[in-house]
Amino acid sequence: MSSSTPDAGESRHDDPPTAPVGRRRKQRVSMADVARLAGVSSQTVSRVANGHSSVVESTRDQVLEAMRTLGYRPNSAARALKYGEFRTIGVILFSLSSTGNSRTLEAIATHAAAEGYAITLIPVAARTQDHVQGAFTRLGELAVDAVIVIMEAHLLDTVSFTLPPDVHVVMVDSDAGDRYSVVDTDQADGARQAVQHLLNLGHRTVWHVAGPAESFAAERRTAAWRKVLESAGREVPPVRRGDWSSESGYRIGLELADEPSCTAVFAANDQMAVGLLRAFGEKGRRVPADVSVVGFDDVPGTAAWFVPPLTTVHQDFAEVGRRCVQGALDQIRGGRHPAPGTTLVPTRLVVRQSTAPPPTGSE
Repeated sequence: MSSSTPDAGESRHDDPPTAPVGRRRKQRVSMADVARLAGVSSQTVSRVANGHSSVVESTRDQVLEAMRTLGYRPNSAARALKYGEFRTIGVILFSLSSTGNSRTLEAIATHAAAEGYAITLIPVAARTQDHVQGAFTRLGELAVDAVIVIMEAHLLDTVSFTLPPDVHVVMVDSDAGDRYSVVDTDQADGARQAVQHLLNLGHRTVWHVAGPAESFAAERRTAAWRKVLESAGREVPPVRRGDWSSESGYRIGLELADEPSCTAVFAANDQMAVGLLRAFGEKGRRVPADVSVVGFDDVPGTAAWFVPPLTTVHQDFAEVGRRCVQGALDQIRGGRHPAPGTTLVPTRLVVRQSTAPPPTGSE
C-alpha cells in the first residue's frame, strides 16, 4: 500500500475504518477533487489556493469555480507547514470607538487582504497591565505571522511583555520607536499647521481643547500647540482637556464662550470641534465671525458637512494602514526584525469655512 502526503492547502480527513455506518465523518473535498473538476493539475490548484500570480486569469477563474462548486476550503495549517507562514496578521487594540482606531483598522484589513493575508483581532478588554499582558500572551497561542499593535504606549513602559520570538511587530501611534518599528501620523506638524493658520489670520493667541492625558497623539498635539505659541511670543492659555467626544467639546465650549479673549480654538479632534460649534452657537458666538475653530482628523464625509464646514488637519489613515501592513510583510518576507524607529505619515491642513480673521477690536 502506498502512502502520500497531501499538498499544502489540501483539506482531506479520511474516515476512521472502524467508524460505525451512518456515523462516519463526512469526507472533505481534497485538492485532487478540485483539480479533476477543473481539468488542471493539483499543483495549479495549490498555486491558486496560495495566491500565486503565475496562474493565467482564465485558469484561475476555472479553479475558483470548481472550488465553489465542491465547497473546497484550503487547510491553512497544512499551508503553514509547507510555506512556513500562516498568512495572518494579528491586530491588538483597545477600542474601535475612536475614529483613529477604526479607520486605521479598516485600512489594515483592506491592505492585508490585497496581499492575501487575513487579520485576527485581539481586543484588550481594559487598560490594565494584566489585560495588556494577556493580549500579548495570546499571541503565542494564535497562528499569526506578525502583529500590529494599536494602543497607548504608556502601558508599554510599565508592563514586562514576553513576545513570541518569531512574531514580527509593528506599533501604531506610539513613542516606542526606541524598541519597535513604529508607524504614526505626523501629529506635531499637523498641530503646528493648525495653530500657525490661526495666528496668520491675525488672532493674538489660540486656545486648545486637548485629548485625554494618557493619549500620545493628544500629548504630541498639545506640545506642538504650546511650542508654536511660545515661539511666536504669544500668551499660552490654560489647556482645556476633553475625552475625544463631542459632549466634552460641547461642555468646554460653553465655558470658552464666556471668555471674551477667546477668538480662536484648536480642538485635538473633529468630534470635540463639533461640540464646540454647537456650544458657541447656543451662546450666540458666531463661527467664524466671532470665534474660529480648527479640528484634527478630517474624517471623510463628516468634517466638510458640519455647519459651518470645518477647517481641520487631514490624517491619511489609509496610508498609515498600508505602511503598517507593508512593514509587517517586509519583516515576514525578509525573516528579520527591523531596526527600531518611527515612520511619520505627513498631514495637511484643509481650510474650510470655520476660520476667519478675528472680529475688529478684539483683544
